[in-house]
Amino acid sequence: MSTIAITGGTRGIGLGMARALLARGHRVAVCGTNPERVEQVRAELPADSLAFAADVTDREQLQRFWDAAVKHLGGVDIWINNAGVSHRRTPIWELNPADTRTVLDTNLIGVLNGCAVAVPAMAERGHGHIWNMEGLGSDGRAVPGLGIYGASKRAVTYLTEALAKEVPTQVTVGLLSPGMVVTDLLTDGYDEAELAKARKVFNILADRVETVTPWLAERVTTRTRNGAHVRWLTTGKVMRRFAAAPFRRRDLFAPEPETHTTGS
Repeated sequence: MSTIAITGGTRGIGLGMARALLARGHRVAVCGTNPERVEQVRAELPADSLAFAADVTDREQLQRFWDAAVKHLGGVDIWINNAGVSHRRTPIWELNPADTRTVLDTNLIGVLNGCAVAVPAMAERGHGHIWNMEGLGSDGRAVPGLGIYGASKRAVTYLTEALAKEVPTQVTVGLLSPGMVVTDLLTDGYDEAELAKARKVFNILADRVETVTPWLAERVTTRTRNGAHVRWLTTGKVMRRFAAAPFRRRDLFAPEPETHTTGS
């Protein structure tokens, strides 16, 4: 049994991983910025879990999250820098400077802060693994209108690869790539016409949170070598899904839950 701390763990992929990890017998600590949402998640989680209000852009708040996890759960074996935000789809020069700063502060500085808190504490404890989350742009692919978000995720990938060469021997670090997951982060920022077009691609390549997160949860506790790179949506999977699209109907935006849980 491991203890896993997840930033941005009160919604979306983070909460999905927390639920899947709990189902596998692990202990979890999650943090989020919305106090009301933190309280809702706290009421859902078992008593031996932790839900904590913390903003990843503030290193002192993340340190308090770490300290609370150590006090409540006895330590942290795995730290997942999952918190992330996007922005409306618009050219870089038209994006509000405050929105630009929010994305970069959350997606990049937040990861830096998480690593800065976790690495020395794990080294002192004698072991620990850090996962950083990839996203659109991590592979260098540029998407018009999402330049700032993509740049932040490209930077996280480089940062993690560099960090793998720097961490003390007691600590390991790796990358998690969840692929396209149907959350607000994926669908936010489209107008109605653009979203209708985008949904056609999403219904081929994307998956629901409850499909992807059990697969991720299994690997975050078993693939903890230094420099690990765990990808859900591989090139082979993309090709198979496009080939099967004319024969396979998927509606990820329908209200009923999807029953398919394999990695095809």
